[in-house]
Amino acid sequence: MTPMNPVKLRRALIPALAIATLALTACGSSEDTDDDAGEDTAASSNDDSEAEATGPVTVTDARGEEITLDAPAEDVVALEWAETEELVVLGVMPVGVADVEGYGTWVQAAPLDDDVTDVGTRQEPSVDSIVGLDPDLVITEDRGNNLIQQLEESVPVIVLEGTDTADNIGKMKENVTTIATAVGKEDEAEQVLADFDAALAEGMQQIEDAGVAGEQFAMADGWMEGSSVALRMFGQGSLVSDLAEELGLVNAWEGDVDEEWGLGQTDVEGLTSLENPHFFYSSSDGEDVFADGLADNAIWNDLPFVENGQVHKLDDGTWTFGGPASSTNIIDQFVEILTT
Repeated sequence: MTPMNPVKLRRALIPALAIATLALTACGSSEDTDDDAGEDTAASSNDDSEAEATGPVTVTDARGEEITLDAPAEDVVALEWAETEELVVLGVMPVGVADVEGYGTWVQAAPLDDDVTDVGTRQEPSVDSIVGLDPDLVITEDRGNNLIQQLEESVPVIVLEGTDTADNIGKMKENVTTIATAVGKEDEAEQVLADFDAALAEGMQQIEDAGVAGEQFAMADGWMEGSSVALRMFGQGSLVSDLAEELGLVNAWEGDVDEEWGLGQTDVEGLTSLENPHFFYSSSDGEDVFADGLADNAIWNDLPFVENGQVHKLDDGTWTFGGPASSTNIIDQFVEILTT
């Protein structure tokens, strides 16, 4: 599941291919026997093609469970935002999503349609709301409760892992491929991942050409705890760090991070360990603790990267735990900031 701010728990491309059906007109004369046979062969071939496109599909999820669907899922509920985004970019608009409003605030790279149903929070989605949509499939991550077991009484469930501190990019690609198989969008997945790889390669080249390869960066988000500012650092093993390091940058944060997400907690004093990196941060809920909460903080204002104007806010709606679209958005922003 996506890590959540302990204070604010609410935080945390292609159109479908059409299958053509041949219309056959039977002829009764003996002279048309060969033609009839040819048409029958064409019809049989088309039926086989349609069976391949709409027949049973099987995927193995993060639990090692095999989930077999009678046909690629069309009506899908997604309970985490990375998987929601991945469905959207594959051309499958989910019928239900956990915390639709929050998704709209934090995930601008892959917008939802207005008629997507909100099925509750990501922490406690409503089983009744999900089952009431009569979905073909639910895609979620394991939150360690009995939600999955409850849902599986009524609908197939695919459970994925949203992070892998050893290889977040590889995990993202694996999840896209798994989802694509479940919804019959393998060709679209190949294109989505090829576009992501191209964006990453182009970004690497731009960083190299600008002479900033090897420079240090740090990434954080934060929130107010009373009158103090709590900071969450994106260390090695986080998705943002993996993306930036692939671009050729070096993560300056060497503090402790958790084993699941590569995230570390600190305060303003903890930032004094940083020398002079490019400091990036995200804030999308209207509370910019870096520009506002730290405006009069003497320690913050004396930091070298603050004095040197190397503090960069990412665009609102930049989701730092997302799929290919959000990751490409992060790549593009890092590259633009560092090369212009």
